[in-house]
Amino acid sequence: MIADNNSSLARIREVAAAAREPYELDAVDLALLKILVEDCRTSQRQIATQLGVSAPTVGERMARLERNGVITGFSAQVDWAAIGYGQVVFLSIEAAAGYDVATIMTGLWELAEVEDVTLVTGDLDLLIRMRVRDYAELRTILMEDVWRIPGIQRTATLLSVAEMPAKNFGAGLLGKL
Repeated sequence: MIADNNSSLARIREVAAAAREPYELDAVDLALLKILVEDCRTSQRQIATQLGVSAPTVGERMARLERNGVITGFSAQVDWAAIGYGQVVFLSIEAAAGYDVATIMTGLWELAEVEDVTLVTGDLDLLIRMRVRDYAELRTILMEDVWRIPGIQRTATLLSVAEMPAKNFGAGLLGKL
């Protein structure tokens, strides 16, 4: 879809995650988050014992952190290679002049294999991280899905050949606070 006005980036705000002000954490909130990022299945009673507060206090704190968007959900960490999706692919994309980049981002985001869609500065427009089973699946996704999205002018495909083991990013970053 060609953008209605002169900027191909005019609608980015509609599809991008909203910017937000940092939420002010106290020591109990921070300690609670550290416990949850280590193991989100830790019970409120166990957390209360570790923090030296009551279980209802933990429940109230968690609810407040959720309401304020600090905690956005709880999920399992999956080893995608263990279930056949071991190939990580980075796809850089340049949009054609005048095309709505938000529409391209939305089209990419809808693909099940796409993990991240990021608008970047520099010579590229978008950087995509995806997971596929193998080269044949990647080829099919590129030909039948990605390259059919209107407005994509050029892509470059980068295949991951080695990765560091998964780390608990949240625990490391919270440890700096």
